[in-house]
Amino acid sequence: MTLMLRDPFADTVPLRQAMDRLFEESFPRPSRHWLAVDVYETAAALVVRAALPGIKPAEVDIAIDGDTLTITGELKADEESEDREYHRRELHVGAFERALRLPERFQAEKTEAIFENGILTLTIPKREQAEVRHIKVQPGMIEAIEGSIKR
Repeated sequence: MTLMLRDPFADTVPLRQAMDRLFEESFPRPSRHWLAVDVYETAAALVVRAALPGIKPAEVDIAIDGDTLTITGELKADEESEDREYHRRELHVGAFERALRLPERFQAEKTEAIFENGILTLTIPKREQAEVRHIKVQPGMIEAIEGSIKR
């Protein structure tokens, strides 16, 4: 007769997996997907780039309200099919939104939007800088009197 020893911990979930699942289930997920953007400045403009694969230009809404730029839209899911069995599903589906505050030195009203190969590029030109004026400081009354006394 053979005695079989069974590991009492064989069916337990590793602590790391249990903690990961606890954190994933504990925090509410935002209802809108956060849209990742690149924002950089050139000599002439502020440039905002966002990757929007699978989106048509007409499905993106770009709004500038005061100093806030907002990009919103929605990526529609593929039609459900009974002949598919997903092994992994990581592509974002649903609404997305991103709001950015624009510095005052840019002309939001002259923003240009180009959508090419799934990349949205917004170009916001800089305002023309006023010429720097130097103002000569005149001596006040007391300085003028003191200056005339010392002569």
